[in-house]
Amino acid sequence: MTSLKQSRRGPQRGGFAIGLVVGLLAGLVVALAVAWYVNQVPVPFIDKLPQRTAEQDAAEAERNRSWDPNAPLSLNSAARAAVPAAGPAAAPGVAAAPMKAPPLPGAATAAVAPVAPPAAPAAPAPKALKPGTDPFTYYAQAGAYSRAEDAQAQRAKLALLGLDARIVEREQAGRTVYRVRLGPFEKRPDVDAMLDRLNSASVESTLVRVERQ
Repeated sequence: MTSLKQSRRGPQRGGFAIGLVVGLLAGLVVALAVAWYVNQVPVPFIDKLPQRTAEQDAAEAERNRSWDPNAPLSLNSAARAAVPAAGPAAAPGVAAAPMKAPPLPGAATAAVAPVAPPAAPAAPAPKALKPGTDPFTYYAQAGAYSRAEDAQAQRAKLALLGLDARIVEREQAGRTVYRVRLGPFEKRPDVDAMLDRLNSASVESTLVRVERQ
């Protein structure tokens, strides 16, 4: 009894395996047929487009190589320079007449003479000096200081030597400079004598020359 059941199961298992293999082969054949059909049939919206030639591709590549992104800007600038500032364009060979404003209603049409600008005042002529007169006035400067206290101290030192000096203030490079001076002297020998006296008293001094007015 047992051997009979086993003999029946053997053919059933062999038939199932053969059927499975046959089904796989049939499915593979169908898949290959579908793939071949898809490759042979033209794809819509793609095959309908015109095909580009090699000459067209080469021409487009040449245009892209010589393309200048600033070319529109230069063309616009040239066009603006060619347009006249105002008014219609004049005919060739005819000079454009200047535009005049229309006269106001009721305005007088008489020509108005141009008004000359006022003449600048003449500079005062220098005073004529007598022949033989020295054109300069001389000073002996005994120092220049940035502080008024230092200038006062130098003036007091000169007063002990019997010399009467004065302090002259002047703006220089945005600062006030205090200058200690002796004079004025009308003649050069007089100021030279004062400079020698200051040098002998160990006071540094310099010659200052001012033009007479």
